[in-house]
Amino acid sequence: MAKVAELGAMDRREAKLLGLDRVSYRTLIRWDQKREEHGLVGCADDRWLRESGGHPSITEEVREAIFAVRQETLHRSKVTMRTRERMIHQYVRETFRDREVEVPCYNTLRTVWHEWFGPGGSRQRYVRSGELPEKNGHVLVHRPGQVVALDTTVLPVMVRESVFGEPVKVHLTLAMDVHTHSLCAFRLTLVSDTSVDVAMLLRDVMPPLPMRDDWGEDLEWPYPGLPAAVVAEFAGHKVAGLPFFAPETETTDHGSVYRNHHLVEVERVVGCNILPARVLRPTDRQTVERAFGSIRSLLFEQLPGYTGIDAADRGADPEGDRC
Repeated sequence: MAKVAELGAMDRREAKLLGLDRVSYRTLIRWDQKREEHGLVGCADDRWLRESGGHPSITEEVREAIFAVRQETLHRSKVTMRTRERMIHQYVRETFRDREVEVPCYNTLRTVWHEWFGPGGSRQRYVRSGELPEKNGHVLVHRPGQVVALDTTVLPVMVRESVFGEPVKVHLTLAMDVHTHSLCAFRLTLVSDTSVDVAMLLRDVMPPLPMRDDWGEDLEWPYPGLPAAVVAEFAGHKVAGLPFFAPETETTDHGSVYRNHHLVEVERVVGCNILPARVLRPTDRQTVERAFGSIRSLLFEQLPGYTGIDAADRGADPEGDRC
């Protein structure tokens, strides 16, 4: 901890030149462990090294064989990587009989397969549905505001509608940027959400959030490259550090709220593309799904009125334990 404090007290520009501007307590422990295993070279941080030159052993013939086996295994039942390796060898022998093509080892083929097509932990039927050309396919998100994920969940706690009211269920709707995983807007609705609530959520995403009187300077506009005075002049008030933009694409599930004609018309006027998530593919909305799990574990599970995620896991009297 003393070394971390010493590095933190360095001049930021000098620390950045030396590659010591992002050294934390865990980084020092990791360097020490690698030093014991590999010597002084173990302290070399991967962030200082150049990118890999790829896999020179993957020639054009081997690349063609890999993609051919990929297309064949999509229509077959799920097989292991050992079987894919044998199929690649078989394709090379049958297709390039007049050439001497050297096929890389199993570890290289497994690494390349993982880099090109992913870890392959999905069910085979879902992998096929994701590769169909008439489906949405894979979207590469590379900038903020490109894709915003919307989803609604029922809060696992009982909430009073008023001070002396009865406990009711509340729906939480989140809008999260897929690229930065930042929360753009959220909305709480009693009983159930409607298309109007989701449309108002989109409105909350686009205009900047005004600063409140009791908020400190840490919550003011912090983004470099665009001065806070410019944004404040544009908005007419001091702006908080909440991301705001007109979303280019929105991905949702197939709930009736998100398919409502009113919400579809609002998205058309705003200029958003609608990208529905694939059926039975929660990974298309993993940003908000993980956010819901974090909120549940960090907040709701600490409250006495927590109802759990399933009726079988519910307490004896969560309504009576409410606060």
